[in-house]
Amino acid sequence: MKLATWNINSVRLRQGLVMRLLQEEAPDVICLQETKVPNDLFPAEPFRAAGYVHQAVHGQKGYHGVAVLSRLPFVRSSAKQYCGKDDTRHICVEFEGGIELHNFYVPAGGDIPDPKVNEKFAHKLAFLEEMARNFSRRRGKASARTILVGDLNVAPLENDVWSHTQLLDVVSHTPVETGLLGEAQAAMQWIDVTRSFVPASEKIYSWWSYRAQDWSASDRGRRLDHIWFGQGLKGAARQHRIRRDIRGWPQPSDHVPVLVEFDSDT
Repeated sequence: MKLATWNINSVRLRQGLVMRLLQEEAPDVICLQETKVPNDLFPAEPFRAAGYVHQAVHGQKGYHGVAVLSRLPFVRSSAKQYCGKDDTRHICVEFEGGIELHNFYVPAGGDIPDPKVNEKFAHKLAFLEEMARNFSRRRGKASARTILVGDLNVAPLENDVWSHTQLLDVVSHTPVETGLLGEAQAAMQWIDVTRSFVPASEKIYSWWSYRAQDWSASDRGRRLDHIWFGQGLKGAARQHRIRRDIRGWPQPSDHVPVLVEFDSDT
């Protein structure tokens, strides 16, 4: 099974980029975040025509939104509200073979890393705390064949950012955020697929700011996009890639796709 995750930053604006990725990579499943479109306006038909006939979409006008597009059938889908907000940041599908796939878009958190003065940062911390609580309640299912993907908006490790020391007080890499994401990961013993292929000593990114005049030359990136496997899929991953080159496509998202191929029968 081949799986891709991508914060597309408006699926209608960048529908052509998604189609190009589908043609180049032919993933069985692609998970999108920040689709920025209500369900009735999601461009479902072009993706169906490309073979992605199984779709689970959870969106709203102008902000947030997640979607799962699949060539493989799934038996059910559901969406969970976090922090009491219906802001379309989660969707889950279960495939016929028993694999459960969660697609998340964690709040970005604004610019000021202080929950007392920045409501967006307070929301982000509450969201991560709730993720950890939910996973803790499912700890007995840690051995399940479960996958979590998405834009988690946290770069947890030192080499997930271009400068650990300079970004310690920058939203996405503050100790409180990385600590809470670590708690969420530990709650179900999630496996960080990217770091199972790329040693923690090596820098690797999936996001580069639009503010950089030459994103590739400055290379001030962060790894905000993640694929986690439950223990039931331990050892199943066979190949992994982050498509850095896609950041250079015309009118790109500031994120690039992360892909994994794995043995779904493990």
